[in-house]
Amino acid sequence: MKKMFKILLMVFMVLPLSANEGMWFLMHIERLNYVDMQKMGLQLTPEEIYNINNYSLKDAIVQFGGGCTAEIISKNGLVLTNHHCGYGQIAELSTEENDYLTNGFWAKDYSEELKPANLSVRFFVRMDDVTERILSLVNEGMTELEREKIINQEIAKIQKENDEGGKYTVSVRPFYSGNEYYYFVYQDYTDVRLVGTPPNSIGKFGGDTDNWEWPRHTGDFSLFRVYGDAEGNPAAYSQDNVPVQVKYHLPVSMKGYEENDFSMILGYPGRTNRWMPSAGIDQNVKYAYPAWVEGSKTSMDAMKKHMEQNQQVNLDYASKYASIANYWKNRQGMIDALTQHKTAEAKRAKEEEFVKWINSKDKKLGGKTGQAERIKNYGNVMDAINNYYEQTNVKSKDDNYLVSVLRGSNMITLPNRLSRMMSEVMESDAMDEVAFDEKIQPQIDNLYAKLYMPLERDVFIETLSLYANKASNPIESLVKMKDSGSDIKMQLGQLFDASILSSKEKLSQFAKNPDRDAYISDPLIQLSNELFTAYRYESDELKVLGEQYQKGFRNMIKGMREMNPDVTYYPDANSTLRLTYGTVRPLPLGAKPNDAAVNYFTTLKGTVAKYVPGDEEFDMPQRLIDLYNNKDFGPYADKMGHLPVNFLTDHDITGGNSGSPVLNAKGELIGLAFDGNIEAMAGDVIFDEQLQRTISVDIRYVLFIIDKYAGAKHIVDELTLVN
Repeated sequence: MKKMFKILLMVFMVLPLSANEGMWFLMHIERLNYVDMQKMGLQLTPEEIYNINNYSLKDAIVQFGGGCTAEIISKNGLVLTNHHCGYGQIAELSTEENDYLTNGFWAKDYSEELKPANLSVRFFVRMDDVTERILSLVNEGMTELEREKIINQEIAKIQKENDEGGKYTVSVRPFYSGNEYYYFVYQDYTDVRLVGTPPNSIGKFGGDTDNWEWPRHTGDFSLFRVYGDAEGNPAAYSQDNVPVQVKYHLPVSMKGYEENDFSMILGYPGRTNRWMPSAGIDQNVKYAYPAWVEGSKTSMDAMKKHMEQNQQVNLDYASKYASIANYWKNRQGMIDALTQHKTAEAKRAKEEEFVKWINSKDKKLGGKTGQAERIKNYGNVMDAINNYYEQTNVKSKDDNYLVSVLRGSNMITLPNRLSRMMSEVMESDAMDEVAFDEKIQPQIDNLYAKLYMPLERDVFIETLSLYANKASNPIESLVKMKDSGSDIKMQLGQLFDASILSSKEKLSQFAKNPDRDAYISDPLIQLSNELFTAYRYESDELKVLGEQYQKGFRNMIKGMREMNPDVTYYPDANSTLRLTYGTVRPLPLGAKPNDAAVNYFTTLKGTVAKYVPGDEEFDMPQRLIDLYNNKDFGPYADKMGHLPVNFLTDHDITGGNSGSPVLNAKGELIGLAFDGNIEAMAGDVIFDEQLQRTISVDIRYVLFIIDKYAGAKHIVDELTLVN
């Protein structure tokens, strides 16, 4: 590992791309990537990947729940994604009596499939380039607000032109910070039901300890199904709905893979910032991320002590805790990786080259435009960017402590969720008991159904006291508490206890006899309003700085692309469908040893070796141990007799790619991506060809768990298996 960390990362967005770098639009694959992909082993045509007139791979890839990716794996709308992507829905459907999160769940037929309250999948229909249409309407003489207004007006026209009367959702998105625009057409389905999930001890094996680490041994998958009306159209949940008969579903490979095999991933990567300037990296490493890490850990510690004492509380808060914990480790990994690899210094050197290019009189160096024109277009770009970060460094720290409060404490966000109901109560002249019980009480019951008030009280106190003590400019109420001489945690506890929101019973009693003045003056509601006001506040000075930065950043990207006309670029991720490709590939020098004979996959042997009875992260079901001891792997073992569990590829992915299918050269499913590696945690900002890896669960392990462990072979029988 020491050797790996000594590799000095000098990758920057304007250097020639490595073969496996890039998150590419499907409509550009034929022009930009196809020859390269063929040389690496691809056996499909571009039309088999993306075609708007006939079925293609893109028809089997869906955005899951707005934040993950999933794939269709049967003609009957069966959806495969990560366990952690379905975690919230699995937890929501779980109770102490039917604890699917802990014990797993496998529907025997359609009638047993379970409908979460809110879950949707989004099918991609088509995309197109509208850059020329939009940018022809704006010019550099406009303010950013003028520019934004005109662009938004044109976006509204494009959306209306392509939604076919509301049948489709149309999204027009900027790329390269507003230097290009594309529209995307989607079809959304909201009746999505849980079909199967392994228990936590398989789906989340390794917990936070193994998160972002290699080797991994996690069965991170879950199964859902898309339902529609009798004609296959999107429809609200109904018992009359039927499984959607899809255009295309992925065939599943039983063959596996070898090192250096071509592979590709299609998915919805959330966000990268590969063009982030050096000053932005410095701000994140020194100000924003440390506050994020500390705030997240404070929330986690306050939650965990209650979750460990009560299983129902553990179920109710499992998804929220997992989400906070994931980004807590991610942000600390970002700090470490960006610092270790001196990424800001590498980018700063390239920015100096950019400034040199702007001011150069050398025609060969300058490219198509002359010095005067370059100075006019780009001369103040880096000054505007650097000034913005210099002026907002401290604010970024304060904002992240504040956001940790809003992210961690449900009680701070509760007044916003209550506002419509309380307005109705206040405006009603009188509401009899029957009307209250039928209309208002169920809303209150629903709001408090998953809240455990001792936990909420502790999170409220701990996160707010951290913000009060660590922010340079906290809200006035907290400043007064600090200056009072009394313990701030004690004061926050008293404030919480005095609020009508501190229990369901107190709020119900108040709502029966509401008093507008008492509601407005409630201390917790006042504090919530003050926090959200601070969160949304933007001074006139900051607005000016923001406009200068936005224009400067857009022109920095434009200028750097102009400076390097021979470089092929890909746009930053922004939750739009992309393809990334590479090979099955182990980590380089000093890679951590694992349980297999090679370092690019792990096996069930290693899972059993990590087993710690009763441990929250490393416990295992006895049935899985028995299957291992008996070597009862069915047809899912590899040719050496191993049962593969997880494997490595060198794909370029990020958050949002969770659940993405890993496909072989023929477009057959060999696994699904679920994580990256800690060594390349800076991947959202830079791409490291040597260290960047994707960790995926082997599809054969998925099938083994469904068939041999769960006895749900009827699900496997739905699939198209390819030997």
